Amino acid sequence: MALSFKLLDGVFLSSRYHRQNALHPLLGPLLTDCISKFYSSYRRPGTVPDNTPPWKMEFSFEKGVGEIKKHFGLLKKELVDHWKGPEGRPLNEYVLKQTRVVWEFRSQKDLDEWVVSSDAEIGGKSEAYLKLGKTNPTALLYGTLNTEAPRDGETGYSGYCALRAKLPMGAFGTKKYYDWSNFNSLYLRIRGDGRPWMINIYTNPYYSHQKDDLYSYFMFTRGGPYWQEIKIPFSKFFLSSRGRIQDNQYPLWLDKISTVGFTLGDKADGPFQLEIDFVGLLNDRAHTEEFAYEKYERNPKV
Repeated sequence: MALSFKLLDGVFLSSRYHRQNALHPLLGPLLTDCISKFYSSYRRPGTVPDNTPPWKMEFSFEKGVGEIKKHFGLLKKELVDHWKGPEGRPLNEYVLKQTRVVWEFRSQKDLDEWVVSSDAEIGGKSEAYLKLGKTNPTALLYGTLNTEAPRDGETGYSGYCALRAKLPMGAFGTKKYYDWSNFNSLYLRIRGDGRPWMINIYTNPYYSHQKDDLYSYFMFTRGGPYWQEIKIPFSKFFLSSRGRIQDNQYPLWLDKISTVGFTLGDKADGPFQLEIDFVGLLNDRAHTEEFAYEKYERNPKV
């Protein structure tokens, strides 16, 4: 009998969770962060816990109606793009094209597709800003790195700044992802100040325990007034989870790409600057490597 009550209770909670997830894209502007407060107990070290009661929510009927119109417009665009071909491109262009520019920075609208973060979110003293370049239509990421850890009794280290593209979202809050399976290299045009950066690629996982998986590789800037064109094969990216490199390495899922980011954390206090012209893709026919790291069984059968 006790087991039956547990099963019924689990079914009730599961149905309520999925029902609220389905209504969240429509009621999101009406009920701000209500669902995330109910179903998320994780709090980053150094952040102040949010103890706001659930009945004290922001209510805006006008924003709700505007959000509904926006999602129906996105749905219309998705249907039109699906009729044209994969990702809204003709089939011959999608299959035969050897290069593609995914992100470029020519206006403030392009910058709004990216999110800047730093350790200031957990009480650190680093600063990061993003703006258009003065002389060229590029993205200029600049700021100051500070490795002094906040004195909150929880955070042991600090000193990072990051830039990440926003997650692509479809109509009514559906998740979208990029299909880069026709390409084998990431291609960038950047100009830095000599600091090393980490390029991170986030994938859309199949299972919930893979949500923290991250594929990374290093990008070394030269410094000086000259631009760099950097090509990084996808086979070089290694797998990590929650900051730890995994023993079992797997190739990057090129058909489930969600976003790309840049992270600076070289433990050198002081100002930094990174200028980005574009982030693109390349199909290098000369590159035939499938995966750069060993894939072995940790506990082989004897």
